[in-house]
Amino acid sequence: MHSPHSLLIWVVFIIFFFSLNFPSFSHPFSPETNNSNKNNITLFGDAFFRNTSISLTQELAACLSSSPSSSSPSSIYGVGGALYATPIRFIDSESNATASFSSAFSFSISPSPLCSSGDGIAFLVAPNADSFSSSKGHIGLPRPAFDVQDSFFAVEYDTSFDPLLGDINGNHIGIDVNTVVSVTSVDVVSRGVDLKSGKVIRTWIEYRNAMKMIRVWVGYSPVRPPNPVLVARIDLSDLLKESMYVGFSGSNGQGSALHVVEKWRFKTFQSSLVPMDTVEEGDCFICSPEESGTDINHDSFFRGKKMNVGEMVLGLGGLTAFVFSILAIVSVISFITIKKRRLLAKTRMESVASRIQMNRVPTRLSLEEIKSATMGFDRKRIVGEGASATVYKGSLPHGEVAVKRFQRVNGIDCLRNPFTTEFATMVSCLRHKNLIQLQGWCCEGSELVLVYEYMSNGSLDKILHKKTNSAIVLSWKQRLNIVLGVASALAYLHEECERQIIHRDVKTCNIMLDAEFNAKLGDFGLAEVYDHSSLTRNATIPAGTMGYLAPEYVYSGVPNTKTDVYSFGVVVLELVSGRRPVDEHGTSVVDWAWDLWQKGKLIEAADLRLKGKVSEEEMERMLVVGLACVHPNPVKRPTVKEAERILKGEDPLPMLPSRKPKLRLRPVLPDYSEETPSYDAERASPDDPPFLTPRSNFS
Repeated sequence: MHSPHSLLIWVVFIIFFFSLNFPSFSHPFSPETNNSNKNNITLFGDAFFRNTSISLTQELAACLSSSPSSSSPSSIYGVGGALYATPIRFIDSESNATASFSSAFSFSISPSPLCSSGDGIAFLVAPNADSFSSSKGHIGLPRPAFDVQDSFFAVEYDTSFDPLLGDINGNHIGIDVNTVVSVTSVDVVSRGVDLKSGKVIRTWIEYRNAMKMIRVWVGYSPVRPPNPVLVARIDLSDLLKESMYVGFSGSNGQGSALHVVEKWRFKTFQSSLVPMDTVEEGDCFICSPEESGTDINHDSFFRGKKMNVGEMVLGLGGLTAFVFSILAIVSVISFITIKKRRLLAKTRMESVASRIQMNRVPTRLSLEEIKSATMGFDRKRIVGEGASATVYKGSLPHGEVAVKRFQRVNGIDCLRNPFTTEFATMVSCLRHKNLIQLQGWCCEGSELVLVYEYMSNGSLDKILHKKTNSAIVLSWKQRLNIVLGVASALAYLHEECERQIIHRDVKTCNIMLDAEFNAKLGDFGLAEVYDHSSLTRNATIPAGTMGYLAPEYVYSGVPNTKTDVYSFGVVVLELVSGRRPVDEHGTSVVDWAWDLWQKGKLIEAADLRLKGKVSEEEMERMLVVGLACVHPNPVKRPTVKEAERILKGEDPLPMLPSRKPKLRLRPVLPDYSEETPSYDAERASPDDPPFLTPRSNFS
């Protein structure tokens, strides 16, 4: 409860608050009369005026190929921009206070009938008027800002799905801070809005500096919807400079569409003076003559608004009475419900903390912080080395971490490399107890670094194959728990995540163990991301580790869930037997296990270090599941979800052939041939030659 003394201070503060002449930031402009808008707006690239609107891109006569022949970077991907000609002031030079701002505009994206849609439109706040980028998929937004002076903010209306940029689909809204990889994004199709429908769409963007909150609304109606589609707590006070340019960018990428901005209002203001539910339309930068209004002050950047004295007295009187009434009511209610509120408080805080933990955005760290955490990338702190990166044990203020330092590449492109693939995949939707969690990242100069939670027991490979001085021997219960953990992680990637993710490199080296030997799958540098509705998959260069690769994947280069299932099956057999995927004599654990199955001696596959302390029923179930997963015919393999249910005893064991089926794959045929490679795992005779594989990077 408030004391009378504190209440008196509160009332005095209210009187003082409303008697001040606070500035309301609002930039002057010239209302449209004939061509005056053209004097207020500066166009870049492909942008051009269309009557009372602006088209950021031009419709192409023919769709672009994947390797455009044009030599002009600005035209290759159809980039256009439009900025308000005069920089907007976001910082009060006297008080150094950061302004809040709101922007409302309408736009339409109309794809060409014979081409795919373009990249989309973005609302942009940038320090320079020449910040537009011609890179594919960037929507014309600037390159990643490594210098504070180049910081930018954008809200993207993205119509092109690019998993390397962290896109959740090809129809979403995202918030970008200093990079085109969105801090957060939302699918708007589920909200009833199709960005590339060609319809006029209305959107509202608001940033309130006092709350460090960004909200975005979108809809077809000219009236702002009651609830925003996207809300994010982001502090822009360090990003916003005293004066910055505001406007739009758009690009066609390898598609073709008209990206048109039709009406635009923008305003900066003091958020403490404007209630949260107030719609701040702002001043008209692009609008029709009847909408432009005539009450714009052209003489001053700051416009003070003083209240009528009589209105102030009446308002304060009513406000004081209202405050007293509320205090009285609250006193009675709080006396009755205080115990209940205290009981719920802990539960609520735990719930909030859990949501924050599960939805946290990885922190961007400086190279100085990374070097300090790893003692200058001291080789004594290396805990793992791979083909593309080295992992160091690091120490940050919040605890120990694993610092994954990617190999340096001259002239590195921060948006096209294993670092980007892994980063984009991890930040998109990977929040699962059996996936290693990304905590931070650094992309500075030629250094590319990802920071993960530290797994104190290291990789499963090192413990299983005694690559450390540890005398740890995994118990049967621990091995079964590890297999179930990996299965749960893969089932999430394949079926439960918003987009289907094919890991492509499931192996014991990439399975990490925490202090309780719980398994967490990591290393998404080779991952491929697809829409669940995608029916076709393009062939890739086969990648991964020999011994874990499905034969049809090595042959065709087409990854899918069943190629991950094969790798999972190898891990299962490896974990049960303790054998390497391929031993020093070149014998694979898959062939070895099938041979034992054919002889009726599968039980002999158990790791001798277990000393018989196993459940024969569980071990048989795990071995049969392992063999089912490495069936040469991918059609015969279970899904990971099915394998998980069998391992738990919820489904019966699958029927296996008496011996390993042979798989016959025809050689790759010329493009003009009408024949296609075929699988014939069931009818192949023992004398059939093994599958043939084309030339590849594997030996």
